[in-house]
Amino acid sequence: MASGSRLVVDSHQHFWDIRRLSYEWMGAGASPLKRNFLPRDLKPLVEDAGVDRTVIVQAHQSMEETDWILGLARRHAFIGGTVCWVDLTARDLGRTLDRLQKDRYFNGVRHNWHGEADERWAVRTPVVKGLRELAARGIPFDLLTFPQHLKHVVDLYERIPSLKGVVDHISKPAIAKFQMEPWARDIAAVAEIPGVFCKVSGMVTEARHNWEPADLRPYVEHVVNAFGYERLMFGSDWPVCTLAGTYRQVFDSARSALGRMPARVRDDVFGGNAVKFYGLAS
Repeated sequence: MASGSRLVVDSHQHFWDIRRLSYEWMGAGASPLKRNFLPRDLKPLVEDAGVDRTVIVQAHQSMEETDWILGLARRHAFIGGTVCWVDLTARDLGRTLDRLQKDRYFNGVRHNWHGEADERWAVRTPVVKGLRELAARGIPFDLLTFPQHLKHVVDLYERIPSLKGVVDHISKPAIAKFQMEPWARDIAAVAEIPGVFCKVSGMVTEARHNWEPADLRPYVEHVVNAFGYERLMFGSDWPVCTLAGTYRQVFDSARSALGRMPARVRDDVFGGNAVKFYGLAS
């Protein structure tokens, strides 16, 4: 546990059971992921890293997955909450959210935006209507984007400035190519939106095969300058991160890339900001 008895939180991890659902997004390069990853696999890893709570993020776009991860959160004390999938364009969205909001482990919604053929998916009228419903209820939305989607995030917030959002994986810049632009410009524009946070997560799988913490540092320094520490939160992206490193390597590399900071600020990035953003129970 962090100094001052603050919770250390991993704001972004997944579970899946391939006997239950088919995860089509796992392509040929993701063969090591095509097995079960369950709480019993993660628990010793978070204990080793000194992580107190995690947030499960949906990995399959179905209500079956939503109900399954909520059930996992109820049964495992180290799981602090969930980010679930709902059909944002469904006529019964309100009723679905009414049900989910009765569960203390329901903390947010995510959709695989960067998997949509239309990069403007989030600003389509039916989707905007659903996201307005999230905003009205104060439900956070995870923005799963590639750099080319960031300009549409700005458009989205011109329509719904009250939406509570967080950019997953710093929007996956081309770290392996050491390329900063246009990602740096566009994520800085997103950072100007006061209600948007950013997850320092998912970076090692965007880096070269033999990555080093120094490869991540320019990208992390940029989001620190853009968002400030008060709108950043650590996430492991486990088990996807295992394609490029161990849980502990990911945790330690994030600390290294973030650099020296006061203990209070470190506690916020590695816990307090996630607790505040998602409304996690302590």
